[in-house]
Amino acid sequence: MPLVNNEKLRLAALHNLKILDTGTDPAFDNLTKVAASLFNMPMVLVSLVDADRQWFKSRVGVHTLELPRQGSFCTCAIEADSTFIVEDALLDERFVNSPLVQGPPYIRFYAGVPIRSEDGYNVGTFCLIDSQPRQLSTAEQYHLTLLARQAEQLLYLHSRTIELALQTQQSNASNARYAAIIESAAAGIVRIDGYGRVLHLNDSALNMLGYAREEVLGHNVKMLMPERWSSEHDGYLAEYQRTGKKNIIGVGREVFALHKNGTQIPVHLAVSEVRCKGESVAPGNREFIGILSDLRAAAAARERERKERALLQVLHRGLTDYHALLSGNTLWQFLKEALKQLTHSEYALIGEVIKREGVPALKIHAISDLAWNEPTRQLMQQLREGEMFLSNPRSMLGQVFASGKTVLSNDMLMDPRGGALPDGHPVLQRYLGVPIVDRGEVIGMYAIANAQQDYDEALVEWLKPFNSTCALLINLYRQLNEQQRFTEELRNARDLAERSSKAKTEFLSSMSHELRTPLNAILGFSQLLGNGKQPLTERQQRQNEQILRSGQHLLNLINEVLDLARIESGHTQVSLEPTNLKEVLDDSLEIVQALASSQQIDLQVQFDSSHDCFVQADYTRLKQILINLLSNAIKYNRVGGTVILACQREAERMQISVSDSGMGIPAEQLGMLFEPFNRLGAEHSGIEGAGVGLALTRKLARLMHSDIAVQSTVGEGSVFSFSLPVLALPAQPSSAAVTEDELATDPQRLHKHRLLYIEDNPQSQRLLQELCSEMDAVQLLCANSAAAGFEIACSEQPHLILLDIDLPDMNGLQVGRMLKNNPLTTQIPLLAISASCATQDEQQAQALGFAGFYRKPIQLDALVAHIQQLLLQQERP
Repeated sequence: MPLVNNEKLRLAALHNLKILDTGTDPAFDNLTKVAASLFNMPMVLVSLVDADRQWFKSRVGVHTLELPRQGSFCTCAIEADSTFIVEDALLDERFVNSPLVQGPPYIRFYAGVPIRSEDGYNVGTFCLIDSQPRQLSTAEQYHLTLLARQAEQLLYLHSRTIELALQTQQSNASNARYAAIIESAAAGIVRIDGYGRVLHLNDSALNMLGYAREEVLGHNVKMLMPERWSSEHDGYLAEYQRTGKKNIIGVGREVFALHKNGTQIPVHLAVSEVRCKGESVAPGNREFIGILSDLRAAAAARERERKERALLQVLHRGLTDYHALLSGNTLWQFLKEALKQLTHSEYALIGEVIKREGVPALKIHAISDLAWNEPTRQLMQQLREGEMFLSNPRSMLGQVFASGKTVLSNDMLMDPRGGALPDGHPVLQRYLGVPIVDRGEVIGMYAIANAQQDYDEALVEWLKPFNSTCALLINLYRQLNEQQRFTEELRNARDLAERSSKAKTEFLSSMSHELRTPLNAILGFSQLLGNGKQPLTERQQRQNEQILRSGQHLLNLINEVLDLARIESGHTQVSLEPTNLKEVLDDSLEIVQALASSQQIDLQVQFDSSHDCFVQADYTRLKQILINLLSNAIKYNRVGGTVILACQREAERMQISVSDSGMGIPAEQLGMLFEPFNRLGAEHSGIEGAGVGLALTRKLARLMHSDIAVQSTVGEGSVFSFSLPVLALPAQPSSAAVTEDELATDPQRLHKHRLLYIEDNPQSQRLLQELCSEMDAVQLLCANSAAAGFEIACSEQPHLILLDIDLPDMNGLQVGRMLKNNPLTTQIPLLAISASCATQDEQQAQALGFAGFYRKPIQLDALVAHIQQLLLQQERP
């Protein structure tokens, strides 16, 4: 077969011959010698062409075993269907430059006939080579072809010889394996004929069944079966041979084999027929092999597994459902019944050991009913309800719970430890009592009686997981009772604290009202005196200014105390959102500048004002913190001193510090610095204050997820600092929602979109105003409260409403529900904005039909894009 498109198959056929790289073969060598003599040729080859080489099975006049295939004569020869002849290589452009032509062996003449495999692939050549130009007559070419065919036959013979040797080897190995399997197999193997007569048993079968080989050979195999199977065996075997219907043959199943001593052995039996081609189908010529696997160990393991599984199910339910079982008062009853079932016992009890006057006693949690008359029924009821305790340490129960011993008896009637049972008491034959120990202390016990079989130490060992689980459950039971007691005490303490907090809040509110009312009159009349038509004398003016300062100080003190009380009661919330730090600093510095001037304090600011920096904070509360820290730094400074307000960015946070050049604070007093009303001795200094400011400042900072740190050196001054997250705000878009082309085609679009923002925080309003100032098609309306926002929404009919969820007068979600239920505003899209992290707010907003939900700090680019989209959808003429 030509080489074209068949190279892979050709190489496979060559390798299947298994002749490459084999030794010399006289048959091939005689063939090449005959050819050399017949044609008077100096070189004759049987050449096999591999992937990259041509290998010579036989050669005359050539000393090497192989040559490269590339550019060889044989490669061209295997591509031909007939004899390939090159009479003069020097005249053939295909070979003139070949190393084999230009150098040794200086080939001039080549004649080759393809050698084919049995499936028709050209795997090599039978070739003649000369160093002189030559020609072959027709007769010579015919003889060369005959020699090539003879070489093919030798190839076939070689292949078949190898196959026969391999088959012989496999047959020998198979026979050896069969013998090893049959005689050395761990399973029992029985071979019978079609009449059921035993032809052979291996040693395993004999050992399993207790027979000698001669006692079984020639007998019917049903002698090895119990009656339930032996009576049907011959009928099954005959039916199979007659109809081929497989009831037993080829079907593995678990049965019992009959031991010589009459006991039944659980086995797995698999029967198969051994059939050879050409054999008679008469019963005497048929053979069947049965393989018996001894299942005694497996049966015992299954029983152990069943018991282990039952034990684990009990332990699993006791541990996972103990809350439900305890709440239903069924835990101990469940464990008691499970213990009876696991051990096949008639009676059982489980109890907890408690100390009564320093002596161990047993509190019964669950017990089998042993009553036989009315008094004993009442006694059992008292035991079950925990109203009665067992304390006799000499009884068989007492030896367990009082001494921690395991007590086992399988003959209670004769055991002196049992004592005399009262008349009517159920007879106890076997008894086992086991202590439940936790960290060396006996905390309980269980006992069982009247099992079907004797109790033993193996059972005690097997029940150790049950014992450990009972120990854990007793501890959990105790902890739960203790937790319930503690929870009740905690609930009472919490109620008392809430009542105290409520009373304090009511007191502070009342005091605020009672103090503000006269204070309003004092400050009012003081201002009237200072601005009256009758000028005051210089002395009166100083006195009046003192009244004003004192009154203002008292008002600040009232506000600080109320703020502190609100924070401690959890009624103060902060709105964390992007806040322009420079604006807060400027507002704070403006307020304290007059105080600094009056104290001759040099107030310095270290802050790069070349660009605005936004931090995540509550604008009002941040301003309050800065004013408190700056005021303290000024008041507790020396005359002519310095106060420095510094802002320095560290990674993603802004570090804000206020340092002064005052007297400093001793290290031992720093821990008391933030205690309310503790002025650390400054109450005698003449400096105004009540010791509330720093406590309030720290609590406000912590509400914004920060804290106030302090460093101080006596005689040099102090530094108070805190940090806030820095926010990167994106550049604002240059257009609200319309392109320049749209504006050119419809100039009436300008100022046609009204956007309402309901928000109480002025900094948040200012931020949205900055955004909308870049959106020419938007008119922003702001409302500071829910009521004002609802009124504007109904009267102005905005195209879009942004609604803060954390409004002071009403929850934003309630406002949203009102807007959605009002016919005038039901179609207006709503966007929710919240500083809260609660997921239920977003879920409620979605349920109400809000168009979106944004958490502070807001991704402004996403918000602007959403606003543009919603405004385009809400265009009106």
